[in-house]
Amino acid sequence: MPPVEPFLLRSMTMWLLLQSVLLLASCLRSAAAFPKGCYPSEEEGLKTFRCSNARLTEVPKDIPNDTNKLYLDSNRIPFLPRDAFRDLPLLLELDLSHNAIAGVESGAFRGLGEHLHSLDLSSNRLVSVSKDAFSNLKAKVNLSNNPWLCDCRLQELIRTVELAAGSSGGIVCDSSVQEEHVGKAFLQVIADTDFCNMYKKTTDIAMLVTMFGWFAMVISYLVYYVRQNQEDARRHLEYLKSLPSKQRRSEESSTISTVV
Repeated sequence: MPPVEPFLLRSMTMWLLLQSVLLLASCLRSAAAFPKGCYPSEEEGLKTFRCSNARLTEVPKDIPNDTNKLYLDSNRIPFLPRDAFRDLPLLLELDLSHNAIAGVESGAFRGLGEHLHSLDLSSNRLVSVSKDAFSNLKAKVNLSNNPWLCDCRLQELIRTVELAAGSSGGIVCDSSVQEEHVGKAFLQVIADTDFCNMYKKTTDIAMLVTMFGWFAMVISYLVYYVRQNQEDARRHLEYLKSLPSKQRRSEESSTISTVV
């Protein structure tokens, strides 16, 4: 075998070195794109992105869009804005448990309806959430261990979502429109109480009271108007009586026709 020329050997060495540098730069750039404490992996053939205990205060922006399982648990995220997960069309599982989430904007889970089958929002600070925030979502949702306000809004939300198995008992009334429900499991409460029906009755009563108030105001105005006209007519008649008789008769006929 003929010896390799020094020039060719040097070229091959430089090419391998360049490839190594480019590969290292690519790895460093990818690592730098992820928030501190976040890293991608593969579990059971599913692409996973973990950001557990990463001290995050918002949903990261640079999550790989082919992620199947996303763990954002045990952070400090306080709010889920609209389209927070819009660029994750293949997401199957989303864990947001043990955060400080107190608000979920409508459309926060938009784009996840078709594939997402598990959503964990347990152990947050949710008090009240609109059912619209979960519209078109087919995932099984864990809403346990939150300081819920038990009212019609929560009742509508529970009717909208499919609760994760074994999580319903953890949805407890931290506060309620009726004091006796505090500390009780919500599903137990709504077995005997229809909050939305109570709200409808209260609204109906409020409307009736308002209508009665307006009606009373109209009647009062009409009574005042009639009395005021009567008083003006009385004064005018007294004035006419003080006039000479011929002029008085002319004025009286004019006044009577005006009153009629």
